[in-house]
Amino acid sequence: MLASLLSSGKLLVADGATGTNLFEMGLVAGEAPEVWNYEHPDRVTALHQGFVDAGADIILTNTFGANARRLMLHGMQEKSREINRLAAGIAKAVAGKAGRPVVVAGSVGPTGDLFAPLGPLTEADAVEVFVDQMIGLKEGGADVAWIETMSSLEEIRAAAHAAIKVGLPYTFTASFDTAGRTMMGITPEALVEFAESLHPKPLAIGANCGVGASDLVMSILGMSAKKAGIPIIAKANAGIPHFVGEHIHYTGTPELMGNYACLAIDSGAQIIGGCCGTGFVHLAAIRAAVNSHLKDVRPEEDKVIQILGPLQAPPSKNEGGERRGRRRH
Repeated sequence: MLASLLSSGKLLVADGATGTNLFEMGLVAGEAPEVWNYEHPDRVTALHQGFVDAGADIILTNTFGANARRLMLHGMQEKSREINRLAAGIAKAVAGKAGRPVVVAGSVGPTGDLFAPLGPLTEADAVEVFVDQMIGLKEGGADVAWIETMSSLEEIRAAAHAAIKVGLPYTFTASFDTAGRTMMGITPEALVEFAESLHPKPLAIGANCGVGASDLVMSILGMSAKKAGIPIIAKANAGIPHFVGEHIHYTGTPELMGNYACLAIDSGAQIIGGCCGTGFVHLAAIRAAVNSHLKDVRPEEDKVIQILGPLQAPPSKNEGGERRGRRRH
């Protein structure tokens, strides 16, 4: 389904945050959100329904940390396949009642382990972990494996190979939160080059989470400059996180997220959504912007900062002495 929607050239809206919205519904710090797929399926259903009502074309399953390595922290590593099957089924039921095409994307987050030689995990081990998770997602009815918030090429490759092995089309996004790179040093441009080396290629690639909407838009500009022909995903946090008492509050308003959506479109994104802090009202603003915005020229860094605010983790200047996104004269 996602492949046909993308091939039409239509702009698509992906959903907003899972974790931060579940906290608003009563999730307790330290509790695995994935447990709610069988303890509170009604609340997970409400989350998906809220995003569909706000205009999402793509909803992500509540399975970001539902791989065996992450579930091990909660003593639930043996339940990975079951949890993923349940979660995909919940999302599929909501999508089936939407009255329009809604893609169920099986969220696949990182294992949380470093890869050898820096850590204990081999790429082959990671493939097995992701295969187990994705079998559950496929059994539950997920349309695509949505690999997200990645920081290393080894882990992306392991997840991509798992999706191919299971027979799921896949997408992937990285978090460019360290001076315009991921924590493990990937640049947006390098992510595009890596995607082109995979067979079959991902349906889409992009950026999610990170340190703010401005930084994420700059990452999208870096990817689209490569002109790879692979659709691009933009899924930014709703502003910058701040602690208000014991709770994290994101500064982004619906207006800011609407502006971000317009800039993401101008920067070359075809799928636009929100990540941490993005609620239903934020997503409705993104939907409205996607519906009404006429694509404009690629923005330069100054315009992005003027509209969305300063970069939180500015990239280093490249060899040519120019920042990514600036026009060369």
